[in-house]
Amino acid sequence: MQKIVPFLWFDTQAEEAANLYVSLFDNSRVGSITRFSEASSQAAGKPAGSVMTVQFWLDGQEIVALNGGPQFKFSEAFSFAVRCKDQAEIDEKWDKLTSDGGEPSYCGWLKDKFGFSWQLTPANLEDLLDGSDPARAERVTAALMEMRKIDLGVLEKAYRGE
Repeated sequence: MQKIVPFLWFDTQAEEAANLYVSLFDNSRVGSITRFSEASSQAAGKPAGSVMTVQFWLDGQEIVALNGGPQFKFSEAFSFAVRCKDQAEIDEKWDKLTSDGGEPSYCGWLKDKFGFSWQLTPANLEDLLDGSDPARAERVTAALMEMRKIDLGVLEKAYRGE
């Protein structure tokens, strides 16, 4: 059993978000779904029988989504960072997460249609930014700062000094 479980607060879209997120990763699934009872629906201002929480796993990591209402919004202060194996994986996840109202940001960051922030980076980003060669690290950083969706080929060229 996982000791620490991220808990994401949505207005009413917990189930829709969980279904989108599990579609992005292998080893992912939706688990239990709880519903508001008569008593909890009155306290929360949600209809009895509507979805309260959705337990799901992303690549084996347990997460819970709550339909808590509109009073709290996501911010970039909390995001999921995804280390992608190659450009194809970056492209696939980027396209799915920015579709239907998602918003690209900079340096591999984006917000999905629910307003939740993601960072899609190549798995070797730390190696590309390695500071043992300051000029090389500066080239890679400068290239990265110009990007919205990360272009691994451009970063690798900057790394090589091309």
